[in-house]
Amino acid sequence: MTAPHPGRPRAASTGGHGRSAANPARLTAGWRHPGPASLREHLDIYGPLPRVSGRGRAGFLADAVGEAGLTGRGGAGFPTGTKLRAVAARRGPAVVVANGMEGEPASAKDHALLTRSPHLVLDGAVLAAEAVRADVVHVCLPRTKPGLAEQVRDAIADRERSGVPGAPVEVHDLPHHYVSSEETSLVRWLNGGDARPSGGLGRPFERGVRRRPTLIDNVETLAHIALIARYGPAWFRQAGLPDAPGTMLATVSGAVASPGVYEIAVGTPVADLLGWSRARPDVSAVLIGGYFGTWHALRDVAGLPLAAGGLRPVGASPGAGVVVALPEGACGLAETARVLAYLAGQSAGQCGPCAFGLPAIAEDFAELASGRPGGTVLERLDRRLGVLPGRGACRHPDGAARLAASALTAFAADVHLHARHRPCLAARRGQAGGDVLPIPRPGAEGEWE
Repeated sequence: MTAPHPGRPRAASTGGHGRSAANPARLTAGWRHPGPASLREHLDIYGPLPRVSGRGRAGFLADAVGEAGLTGRGGAGFPTGTKLRAVAARRGPAVVVANGMEGEPASAKDHALLTRSPHLVLDGAVLAAEAVRADVVHVCLPRTKPGLAEQVRDAIADRERSGVPGAPVEVHDLPHHYVSSEETSLVRWLNGGDARPSGGLGRPFERGVRRRPTLIDNVETLAHIALIARYGPAWFRQAGLPDAPGTMLATVSGAVASPGVYEIAVGTPVADLLGWSRARPDVSAVLIGGYFGTWHALRDVAGLPLAAGGLRPVGASPGAGVVVALPEGACGLAETARVLAYLAGQSAGQCGPCAFGLPAIAEDFAELASGRPGGTVLERLDRRLGVLPGRGACRHPDGAARLAASALTAFAADVHLHARHRPCLAARRGQAGGDVLPIPRPGAEGEWE
């Protein structure tokens, strides 16, 4: 059987609206209806699992993924082929962990992928397991998404009934704290602990789950692996940029008429993505990269490619592909204050920067946003933001500090007005259209265990 090559142009937004015909639908080729694609529908689109190991094929998948230039789609952007090789080089049976936790509140891509194309993710996971000699795959999902784990388990059962080969797959539903998607949190939980980061755990590729070599990849990354294994590196590089090839899933929200998840070529200009999602004409600023990302005036980033290299000159990164459009009438300082309060509450409380530094910054920012700051709030923020990064047990305080610092720059005019007790209209009267950035309901995450 010859697998058809996904790549024909089509709409790929969960909001139901089309995009430029220049962008291929690869991961989203089967998103024809709201429910998950059945195994039969999946095989009709992509064909059967290819063979990636065996005599004469040692290292085949890692080499193909490396040549394709795939990088992690969970936010860090580490070369995926390098991770595969590192785990495969270790002795003994390995473990594969598919990370579908999606701790970022402004992202919906992993949930959309798992609820539309679960078999593509599972294909990538079992192919990666075959390549690194793993005898089990763990799929980690958030407890706060009703029915998600059951849908994935149904897909696994369908594969087992149909005799689809591959390592056994186990599904786990974890507490959904912001830091619970960090890879050491997953290893710690799978080893019987709680879902908090562990700075002293060591590197999972050397000693992870049950002290075995462990490959941890985001579910979108694994889905791309499944496509590269079928169609090859050259096909993958037909989309995207030479130094950032392929497609990516981007979540667009805020002041847009068609919010949702869009599959775009890596390097698509920010303005194009906003155009496809029908951004309002009064958009003044955008948040790029999510709650560990950065704020920017739209005029500064509209023409830049949504790719790590293209955004680097302005200090931005695509992260997990989050873009939030801020309308003219909203207060960026108030939005940032809400997020910082949330991030402070999401701390694992295991180190001083999280336990004390983040709450202090959140409090300072709340004072600034209110337009009634006490004392020299800008000096306090400048001092605290200067010493916080790089001192935590994980990257949580670094990301929060980056967001806060970017807001002080992007909304500099409002900063000085607020500091002089002359807040903007939105801060005085409240956001005219309501809050823009989503904040999970307090307590929805549950306990850490």
